[in-house]
Amino acid sequence: MMYVFDMDGTIADLYGVKDWLPKLRNYNASPYKEAKPMWDMARLAKALKASGAKVVVVTWLSKDSTKEYDIAVRKAKLEWLKENGFPFDKFHGVKYGTTKANCVRRYLAENELAVLIDDNAKIRKGWSLGETVNPVETDLIEYFERVAG
Repeated sequence: MMYVFDMDGTIADLYGVKDWLPKLRNYNASPYKEAKPMWDMARLAKALKASGAKVVVVTWLSKDSTKEYDIAVRKAKLEWLKENGFPFDKFHGVKYGTTKANCVRRYLAENELAVLIDDNAKIRKGWSLGETVNPVETDLIEYFERVAG
């Protein structure tokens, strides 16, 4: 089993950062580092580890970007994951709009399913590798504690 996590609006409260959009439009990656966790990360990490599943983070980079800004955003997002203790096996910071399933297909064993955790309904609707979880309607800690048993 594999869990594929989005970051912004799913585990990191990017949209709660003051002036996040003007900052991103000015190629300022600080909102990605300043975002507060949306969950008790210690409990979420414990439940994820107990599940024994692979955890892959697939997160879009800023919509309007440059090569240099993409590097800064990837760095900021990786720092956020490490500073907040989010356990992951793979990280993909990908161009805005990239099909997330294409980023993880190669890691799946034959007949293995992947569960996408993403706040974006359009992305969940297009997921073809297994089920999806809407973190806006689902308590992720309870979900993963149940999975971990």
